[in-house]
Amino acid sequence: MTPIASDEYLRNAVLTATPEQLHLMLYDGAIRFARQAAEALRQKDYDTSCEKLLRAQKIITEMKAGLRPEVQPQLCEHMTGLYNFIYWRLVDANLRRDVAAIDEALEILDFQRETWRLLVEKSLTAGAPTPRARPVHPTAQPQETLCLQG
Repeated sequence: MTPIASDEYLRNAVLTATPEQLHLMLYDGAIRFARQAAEALRQKDYDTSCEKLLRAQKIITEMKAGLRPEVQPQLCEHMTGLYNFIYWRLVDANLRRDVAAIDEALEILDFQRETWRLLVEKSLTAGAPTPRARPVHPTAQPQETLCLQG
């Protein structure tokens, strides 16, 4: 696929995505950039690792900014803490050139992404309106998950 076609595909995917799909895209982007940063660090390509970590940090910042504490204050407080932890592990990885810090952030991002995917899938098969956020814990109920802008 040419770069222009790829850009157009991504643009269309974003414009036609549901809020739930957009949230998954944010996770996918943060995970992809963090993995690219880790690989660049392993290769001692510090410029690339810095760029990729900054991109992942921006995505995490956007996810945090999308929380709506007026809807579910306690859940949003937990998610804010989780996003802060991920963000600062990525910052630390950048400052210390520490792949282990990226791996810690990725472990949480992968878990949260999969939890969100399963929740969206479950709500679609049940015919219920799709929730706007992931549960902090896998046993959380869907009605406890509404804290993202949609």
